[in-house]
Amino acid sequence: MNLKNKSEIVTKFGASEKDTGSARVQIALMTQKISELTEHLKNNKKDFATKRGLLMLVGKRKRLLSYLKSQDLEGYRSLLKELNIRG
Repeated sequence: MNLKNKSEIVTKFGASEKDTGSARVQIALMTQKISELTEHLKNNKKDFATKRGLLMLVGKRKRLLSYLKSQDLEGYRSLLKELNIRG
C-alpha cells in the first residue's frame, strides 16, 4: 500500500483529510492490507510469518468491527457494504 492509496482511503472513509484514527478509516486500511497479504500468500504458501501477521490483522479488524457495531449500527452496516465484507 503506497501513500497515494492510503490518502485516498482516508479521504473516502474519514470525516476529514487528517482523520486517520477513526474506526471506519482503520477498518478500511486494514481491509486493503488484508487483501494485499492474501494475494501474497497465494503465491508464497510457505511464508508463515506473513500468515501469522495476516491472522493478527484479521483479528484486530474483527475487534474494531465489533466496536463500531456497538457504537454506530447504521455506520457499521454501510461500511460492510462499501468494503464488501461478510457477504
